[in-house]
Parts: sequence; C-alpha cells; structure tokens
Amino acid sequence: MRVTNAPASRKRRRRTLQAAKGFRFRRSKLYRYAADALDHGRQYAYRDRKNKKRTFRALWQIRINAATRGAGMTYSRFIEGLKAAEVDVNRKLLAHLAATDEAAFGELVNVSREALKTKAAGSA
Repeated sequence: MRVTNAPASRKRRRRTLQAAKGFRFRRSKLYRYAADALDHGRQYAYRDRKNKKRTFRALWQIRINAATRGAGMTYSRFIEGLKAAEVDVNRKLLAHLAATDEAAFGELVNVSREALKTKAAGSA
C-alpha cells in the first residue's frame, strides 16, 4: 500500500499558499509557482537585510559630511577628531544630530577641532 502522508503534505502546501498571498496570478494560486516565488523572495529578503545596513550607513555618512562641510570641516577629519577626543557616538546618532540639532552638532565639531589641534601639537 502506498503511503501519501496527506495531512502533512496538505498542511505544508496550505502554509506555502498562505505565505504567497498578495502575489499576482498563478504565483498566489498554484503551489508549484508559489513555492518558487517564495524561494526567490526569501533570497532577496536575506540579501537585502544586509544591504539595508550598508545603505543606511552610507546615508548617515553623506548627512554628516554635508553638515561638517557647512561647519568648515571634512567628514574624515571630523571623525578623526572625535576618535582623538575619545567621543564614542555612532554615525546614526551623528546624522540625526546633524539634521535636527545644529547647536549640539556644532559642539561636536568644536570638540573634534580641539582634539585635532592637541593631536597635531603632541606629534610636532
């Protein structure tokens, strides 16, 4: 006698079709196409969770650079100065300050400048 494992197979297929809800045409109606579409979608989702971090970090750097250039400094010198001053603030927060609180960001620029001056005086 052939055993089909019908309840488990049906459950698996129903779960796949449920996950494919919102897909268009046969990709939401037929198991075979829904399974392929979900596989592709999950690969893109996995990849893009990594890319999202990369993209946001680049955006934060652009925002910080724009604000530091407005204050007469470059991004790389600003970050170097913050490291010399041992200010541990991440780029996400720096970008938020640059966009919303100019006074606080200006203070960080001044701290960075002072640290660069003391660093240059120490090495000379």
